[in-house]
Formats: sequence, C-alpha cells, structure tokens
Amino acid sequence: MNFLEQLKQLFQPKPKVNKVDIPKRFDLIGRVGQGSMSKVWRARDTKSGKMVALKVLDLIKTKELEARFVGRNKPSEGEIAMQLRHPNVVRTLEHGITFEGEQFLVMEYIEGVSLTYLIETQNEQMQKFRLNFIIQLGEALEYFHLKNWIHRDLCPRNIMVSTDNQVKLIDFGLVVPNTAAFQAPGNRTGTANYMAPELIKRLKTDQRIDVFSYSITCYEMYTKRHPWEAGKTLEMAQQRLNLPPTDIREFVKRIDDQVADTIMKGLEARPGDRWQRIADMLKEFREAETRLEAKQK
Repeated sequence: MNFLEQLKQLFQPKPKVNKVDIPKRFDLIGRVGQGSMSKVWRARDTKSGKMVALKVLDLIKTKELEARFVGRNKPSEGEIAMQLRHPNVVRTLEHGITFEGEQFLVMEYIEGVSLTYLIETQNEQMQKFRLNFIIQLGEALEYFHLKNWIHRDLCPRNIMVSTDNQVKLIDFGLVVPNTAAFQAPGNRTGTANYMAPELIKRLKTDQRIDVFSYSITCYEMYTKRHPWEAGKTLEMAQQRLNLPPTDIREFVKRIDDQVADTIMKGLEARPGDRWQRIADMLKEFREAETRLEAKQK
C-alpha cells in the first residue's frame, strides 16, 4: 500500500462491524497473555474448528488511546492487523466487536515462547539462533515500514518465537500511519525502556523511533540487559536522555564487531545519526551472519 492509498483509506467511512457472542463462538481453553490493554486466550473457534489466539481489548483503555487521535481517523488495531501478511508477523484472521462493545482479534495460534523468555534464559535456542532471530525481526519491521506504518512499541514482550524458530511480531495496539498527522509532537506512547529520546521529549517522530527500539531489543538479546539502567517509569527513562549507552562489547567480549557496531549506531540519541532505514541494518546483520557461518564450516 503506497502513501496515497493509505491516506485515502484513512478518510474513508469505516464499515459496520457485526457484534459477536464470544462465549458462544469460542471455547476459551486458557489465558496465554495479558498486556496493559488486552487479554489473550488460547481458544477453539467453533466456526472453523481451528485453535486460535483470541485477543480482547480493554474497553476503557482502548477508548482512552483512541481519544488521543480524535479527528485523525486512526485505524483500529484490528483494521491494521488484517492488512498484514508477512512470515514474521502473526496472521490476523478476523476482527470485530463483542456484545459488551469490546474490540477483539482472532489470530493464528503460535506454539512457542516469548522473546522475553529467551532473553532471560539465554538457552541453547537463543545461543544458536540469536543473530537469525534479529534478522527475522528486522524483516518484520522492514515490512511494516514499507507499508508506511510506525510500530511505536517494539519490545521483547510483543515478539514470539515458535518451536520451529520462526520470529513473529504479535502486537499492533500502538501502530499509527507514518503520516504528518501522526508524526506530530506530543503523542508519547510506548514502553518506557524502549522509547527513543525524541519520543520522550514529545518531539516530532517518524519510523526512526522503531529503529531505536529495535536496536535496544537486539542489544538485550545479546546482553540480557539494557544499554542504560532500566526503569519501569517514564521519569526513570528521562534520566538517561543525556547519558551515552554502554558499549555492548563491555558485556559481550566476543561479539562480532560488525554486529556490535550496527546495534550501537541504532542507539544514537539524534535520529539523524541513527540508521535511517531498517534495511540498512539488515544488510549489515546479513553480511555478518554469512561471514560467521562460513567461518564455522
């Protein structure tokens, strides 16, 4: 979808969505996740007979988020998710409204674990496939950007890794179009530890905030920690604005220099000093992967 097509879609009247009786339509087997704005169940869809992930958005918190974009006709999470078709992005099969007025999404069910788990355990799966996971995640984000979206909340809890080592980006709750109206200063949403400086400062933002979040996630995948002292609040995140990130080589002595340099450049405080495109980072990571694999043979 190009810019003009996206702009046209933003201002088209939204189609009427039929309400669905969730308890009647789905057998809720068990809770598999809960974010700040939603609950997710492993469920059997009685309509298709398939096992799915059913995500139900919190009514009040969703309205509070949408209130930030009054007059800009922001697409809903379901509307965005239904457009996404990429091997490294979870597939959304359907979206709608519950009888209680909540938005819901029906997504493919992924057998696997959260990237957060792999970062914390640093297990054999992580050790063996880490750089490949970084590349897969970069490909998902590159696809997002080519579709002219800004993710705004790229972090490990929004990423799954399947049992067959396929990375899947799973959450689109804060995604906005990469257009002037949504780049405007003031909208500070996201996860504090992964926010780019310009976002924290309420300055104009663009897709380079995702470059920053991606780089922090890559850093964490290698080090099990953040480039700055982590904190749960936005106020704590503000304290790092004038501090340089700790070089990744201080924590991972044997990390490949090309990989290290690529990650560190993505952490630059000034957007103009960062990688301007995820594609440029991917080129570096792919070159390093090819070289390291050849070295092992």
